[in-house]
Amino acid sequence: MPAVHHKLLLEEALQDSPQTRSLLSVFEEDSGTLTDYTNQLLQSMQRVFGAQSEMGLATEQLSQQLLDYEKKLNSLHSELANQMADGMVFPLIQFREKDLTEISTLKEIFGIATDEHEAAMVKYSRLPKKKENEKLKSDLVKEVAYTRRKQHQGSLQYYCALNALQYRKRVAMLEPMLGYTKAQISFFKKGIELVSKKMDNFLSSVSNMTQNIQAQLDVEAEAMRGSQREFLSVEDTVYMPDKDTEPVNRTLIQKAGYLNIRNKTGLVTTAWDRLYFFTQGGNLMCQPRGAVAGGMVLDLDNSSVMAVECEDRRYCFQITSPSGKTSMILQAESKREYEEWICTVNNISRQIYLTDNPEAVAIRLNQTAIQAVTPITSFEKRPEGSPNPDRAKPGGVHAASGGSQKTGAAPEPEDLIAPGTPIQFDIMLPASEFQDQNRAGGRRTNPFGETDDDCSTESDDSLLQQVFAVRFQGSMAVRCGNNQEVIYEAMRQVLAARAIHNIFRTTESHLMVTSSSLRLIDPQTQVTRISFQLGEVCQFAAHQENGRLMGFVVEGRDWSDGDEEGEPSFSTFVFESNTEGEKICYTINLAKDITEAKKDPEALAQLMKNMPLTNDGKFLLLEPETGDTTNGAEEDLESEA
Repeated sequence: MPAVHHKLLLEEALQDSPQTRSLLSVFEEDSGTLTDYTNQLLQSMQRVFGAQSEMGLATEQLSQQLLDYEKKLNSLHSELANQMADGMVFPLIQFREKDLTEISTLKEIFGIATDEHEAAMVKYSRLPKKKENEKLKSDLVKEVAYTRRKQHQGSLQYYCALNALQYRKRVAMLEPMLGYTKAQISFFKKGIELVSKKMDNFLSSVSNMTQNIQAQLDVEAEAMRGSQREFLSVEDTVYMPDKDTEPVNRTLIQKAGYLNIRNKTGLVTTAWDRLYFFTQGGNLMCQPRGAVAGGMVLDLDNSSVMAVECEDRRYCFQITSPSGKTSMILQAESKREYEEWICTVNNISRQIYLTDNPEAVAIRLNQTAIQAVTPITSFEKRPEGSPNPDRAKPGGVHAASGGSQKTGAAPEPEDLIAPGTPIQFDIMLPASEFQDQNRAGGRRTNPFGETDDDCSTESDDSLLQQVFAVRFQGSMAVRCGNNQEVIYEAMRQVLAARAIHNIFRTTESHLMVTSSSLRLIDPQTQVTRISFQLGEVCQFAAHQENGRLMGFVVEGRDWSDGDEEGEPSFSTFVFESNTEGEKICYTINLAKDITEAKKDPEALAQLMKNMPLTNDGKFLLLEPETGDTTNGAEEDLESEA
């Protein structure tokens, strides 16, 4: 008899994963094959029994003719028929009616419990977030817990029965054969020469093996009953959704579980399907019910993930491909699952799984992200003890030193941004600044370039004014200012920190680019929140894949060491615009050209000759801005990142 190589693990009954379902289908297929084989074997044995009964009747008739052999021959065949009935036919009938019928019954109970659990989960997934009814939520949670416990009990009983069947079928197949052999041997023992000592040893060995298998079954059955009692003795919170007691693991590089995915069913209609998702390498896989294996849904390398508000459902997040052409919205069952899925996808998108020690890299990056969200009160002040990005590492590059950027291998993230550098996610206008800007009759900065007699000399001299609607994403200190890679790395760290710490709200502002400065203006109050001289902007770039992201590096001075000239320091600011980031970069570049041309009147005249002017011959005009800028003040200032 072949050994039992696999058995259903009771620990996996509650997870109900496609892998467990796939293994369960193998046991169910084996059970169905065994049922068919048992029916055919029973028919064959019943034919043998019928033939032996007919043989007994024929022998009885023969014995009437052979009176000398009547008692001996007739009783011998009758005894053989009775032994076949008791030892061959009856055990097989008992196995079919008891064990196989029990399997079928438990399978139906398990299927009903699974359907009830799926129906309860559908109700729970539709639980509204905005108008939350505590009584309705409590009833749905209790219903999910009840159906999940019922499904767990049914699956445990079903798995135990299937495991026991793997032992029982070996005995059930041996007993009829053994009974038939014993009956025949007993029949043929009229001549002791037909039965050798070797046959006795064989039958004894088979009997011992049958007893050993039965003993193994008893031990395994007792162990499974103990495991079943232990699993069912847990608290009801185990079966309740969103009742996780374990902390969120933000360093995962693999994740698996059920998620709801939103699918379009029409032009404006959608439907949610509950499917099993798992990660494999750098891919997101999905395995529908009944499928033997999962299929790839999305390549997660360099993808982006963020939390979203979707159809009044909780715990929704969106994964977008690097090109932005493919995206999907998923819903997790609980807050812990929701946060772990976001962190896992974010870790995989960085291709951590390709490193030699991905777990250690994930832990280090998570610690860096946690340190990166240390609050900063203003751009001018850095928390005491924070690293100076220009002196944190020997050989740091300074944009002001005139050193050229080294070519060759791409710089490491640590060469661009010091680990643990804090990130500021909002621009807080100090009260003193607000009072200074509104003290003189409440005058506001006009973002559209109209001037009057009271305007400052700087505004009068400006040859360029262009306004863009932007949303500030974050800013952080960097090590150098002459490398566009530092902007891309800052974008990645800012967006990753927002995703890890669920910071998704941003405020819309107006970025005004002039020939002398960059100013960030509040669209409601027209108050300048922060401004930079154009000469301080030493680098600017748009994101290579997400065209709406752009950033620039500003050079400042750090006098903390008492040096009269001060050490150069650099900060990167990241924005998301309503238009292409390349347009903003083009405008900044044009402003720098104008600034350089001012030094040479002939060059300035030539530049103005090549650019269109307004009717008053003063301001340079760019391509018309879309309605996003002019209508920005009328729309809701709060937007989702």
